[in-house]
Amino acid sequence: MTSKTLRKLSPLLAGLLLVGATVGAHAADLLDTVKARGTLKVALEGNYPPFNFKDPKTSELTGFEVDVAKLLAAKLGLKPEFTTTEWSGILAGLGAGKYDVIINQVGITDERQKAFDFSDPYTLSSAQLIVRKDEKRQFNSLEDLKGKKLGLGQGTNFEQKAKSVPGIDVKTYPGSPEYLADLASGRIDAALNDSLLVGYLLKSANLPLKGGSPIGTVDKIGIPFQKGNPQFKAALNKALADIQKDGSFKQASIKWFGIDVSKPPAAQ
Repeated sequence: MTSKTLRKLSPLLAGLLLVGATVGAHAADLLDTVKARGTLKVALEGNYPPFNFKDPKTSELTGFEVDVAKLLAAKLGLKPEFTTTEWSGILAGLGAGKYDVIINQVGITDERQKAFDFSDPYTLSSAQLIVRKDEKRQFNSLEDLKGKKLGLGQGTNFEQKAKSVPGIDVKTYPGSPEYLADLASGRIDAALNDSLLVGYLLKSANLPLKGGSPIGTVDKIGIPFQKGNPQFKAALNKALADIQKDGSFKQASIKWFGIDVSKPPAAQ
């Protein structure tokens, strides 16, 4: 499974977003707009399980971020109105005012903050190792895997990361089921994925595996919206704090990942 958490913007797209954000600016605070409308327009991809996707049985949107959007909208006294769109144009659509917010694993980066404001982070992630439950060896970094076999998804951003460390025998797989099966059977020594997906994979796989050490820096995921809306920002952050305080955010997190994704990644 390919992680989308660490996606970057091209300089050209960043420039377009700056223009879009400027054009989309308006005098009235977004909070007044959404309150008058009664809805919060939320953009997401709709094909990114477990974060947001269409239930194959009902065709209705579901997933962790769909649950979070519903919780936040309720705290704001609004109804969520979902729009699904391709990742390649989702930020440009926000700049053009097609929706109010994006709740779709958008990393908070310096480049994006030039174009948009963000909520406080609601998920934290990093690369994370996966090991067998009975593993006695200590793998605390990629360097500890020199001379060992490391499994990961072919074409993911983790492949390049692992191959940049000399001495690791990197094994690539079509997807997570294949490398998790090989890890459980002892054909590889460890696997690597995004920490958010590690929780989801382990919850779903039902194999004698556990989350190992986080690797590298922690990425912060927030909710972007157009600049110039301080009242909306304050209200959104309060709603986010409220669902964390009342336990509903954690409940949704445990439901989809088996862990609280608002906490820094840690070995399980």
